[in-house]
Amino acid sequence: MQKDIIIGSDHAGYDLKGKIIQYIESKGLDIQDAGTYSKDSCDYPVIAKNVANKIAQNEYKRGILICGTGIGMSIAANKVKGIRAAVVSDTCSAKMSRLHNNSNIICMGERIVGEELAKDIIDIWLNTEFLAGRHEKRVNMIEVD
Repeated sequence: MQKDIIIGSDHAGYDLKGKIIQYIESKGLDIQDAGTYSKDSCDYPVIAKNVANKIAQNEYKRGILICGTGIGMSIAANKVKGIRAAVVSDTCSAKMSRLHNNSNIICMGERIVGEELAKDIIDIWLNTEFLAGRHEKRVNMIEVD
């Protein structure tokens, strides 16, 4: 059975990751922490690819990745076939990443997004469904070979 959410961060996203885990658990959702487990320097591509692979293998429905800006995590995650990782720093982008792009991972930057905004982004992202229709054709066109 597919689990709800997997989350990962590097050292630069460690604090925000912990706050997001508590928030998602308070909503009664299942969330798995894929690391890192300290503020010691680590390599974000390892975390991003681990999370992305688990989603691509249908172990989890969606993922959240956090680093300093969200950019590095999104680049690494998008190398995995079937992943559509979007960097978001506002609620509109979070919503549109689901409506039009069917994102299955959101990436945020702890240096960019505060805790309360991150919670708003997550709520919108989790509660927005893909529109499909004309957007499905476009999403299919960006699939990694």
